[in-house]
Amino acid sequence: MYIAQVRALVARPPDPELEALFRVCAVVHRTLRQATTSPHRADVVAMGADGTPTEQLDRAAEAQILEFLESERLPWNVLSEEAGVVDRGGDLTLVVDPVDGTHNALRGLPFYTISVALGRHTLRSIEAGVVHDLANGSTWWARRGQGAFRDGRAISTRRWDARSELFFVNLGRHSTTSALRWAERGRRIRSLGCASLEMALVAQGGGDAYLFENDAPTRNLRVTDIAAGYRILVEAGGGVSDAGGTPVDDLPLTLDHRTSVLAYGDPAFLTAHRAGGMP
Repeated sequence: MYIAQVRALVARPPDPELEALFRVCAVVHRTLRQATTSPHRADVVAMGADGTPTEQLDRAAEAQILEFLESERLPWNVLSEEAGVVDRGGDLTLVVDPVDGTHNALRGLPFYTISVALGRHTLRSIEAGVVHDLANGSTWWARRGQGAFRDGRAISTRRWDARSELFFVNLGRHSTTSALRWAERGRRIRSLGCASLEMALVAQGGGDAYLFENDAPTRNLRVTDIAAGYRILVEAGGGVSDAGGTPVDDLPLTLDHRTSVLAYGDPAFLTAHRAGGMP
């Protein structure tokens, strides 16, 4: 049923690559329904290629993605935070976070996604991206130059208005003092713990911006966290930089680099907050 629905949502003429991304999401959706009831879902089964622990939940999702690519004979390389780089001799690379918001999923909080994107060398090269909400079922996607969509409807960022401002900030022990100042100044603040979902919500006008900046570079985000959200937000009319305002377009599609992220819908939001003393 899910595959039939997403096929109906993809713009015509048919887009085989985008449809394949939807099908990857469907595979993980089915896998997560089974894995989230397992008593071993939070077991640490390995260390990921990014140097962080891999829970059984992530491993199950990633294994299903690789199996799908083989069964469909899709010649894509894979970049995943768990497996690292899988060179399959392809021209395109599937940049995937099998479960973005793993801790939310393990605790039963409804903020976790699968994030998949196709590109070549840098974020700028991302041709298509899909973020699928694994808890609530919504799907955001974008193809370069063709706009951004949620569940078949075109989306766009919102015009900033201080009276109704809302933005997302990653908060916690390792947040920078700058991030905390942003949170203190904001009219309304949310912190969901899922970068791809928060960027997608900015793209649809649900928020004005998303900020992630931790106190050590090794605690910041990888390209796997933001590749799909980047393409969706840019196509919806927004922009993405690091916390200091430097564009992240040239971030390479590897796990060797991390970055802070400031994703915004309307540049007026940044102008107003920086005029008020924010960095």
